[in-house]
Amino acid sequence: MADSSFLAASREIADLGRRYYDRSWVLGTSGNFSAVLRRNPLRLAITASSLDKGRLRPSHVLQVDARGKALGRTRLRPSAETLLHLEIVQRRSAGAVLHTHSVWSTILSDLHGPSGGLKISGYEMLKGLSGITSHDHGEWVPIIDNDQDMDRLARRVGETLDRHPNAHGILLRRHGLYTWGDTLADASRHVEIFEFLFETVGRSASLGREVDHGTATNP
Repeated sequence: MADSSFLAASREIADLGRRYYDRSWVLGTSGNFSAVLRRNPLRLAITASSLDKGRLRPSHVLQVDARGKALGRTRLRPSAETLLHLEIVQRRSAGAVLHTHSVWSTILSDLHGPSGGLKISGYEMLKGLSGITSHDHGEWVPIIDNDQDMDRLARRVGETLDRHPNAHGILLRRHGLYTWGDTLADASRHVEIFEFLFETVGRSASLGREVDHGTATNP
């Protein structure tokens, strides 16, 4: 029988999936979400692979170990990107990791990919990121080339997190956002903040407004 923490996380993750689908942040089968259930031994609740997030149910959430192997009897497979979640959890001591695949994050990740990242500053919404108290904050969002080799991509994610210890999220080029937090609620707040900022930066550029932070170099 599943423990209460897993059942609670599964319900919350399923709710996030439906909410994000309604916002067009995880269309099709895109996106994946996880929450730490315990640290020692590490256990993670994570969405199964290839599911419509608009119809996500608690039964679509699996429990995996520190290697990403599903625990218990199930015909579902963990998300193909489970190793990325585990890497972020271990490098950031995160309690939850959320991956969205919005139009604006995809466009900006491609546009700014050659610069290695996107700098966003001057927006009040930045204060929604953990530890940020001023709109003058400059948030550097690293951008990593996508890769179908998950072991290699996980290593690259880990190396990027080590190089940018103050980052609250990363972008995979032409793929989407990964962000995290101490809890699912914290990580979800970060998703909302980043998605707002990405759309604002993207729309500003499309309207011909100068966005000087959008061309910043890697700090």
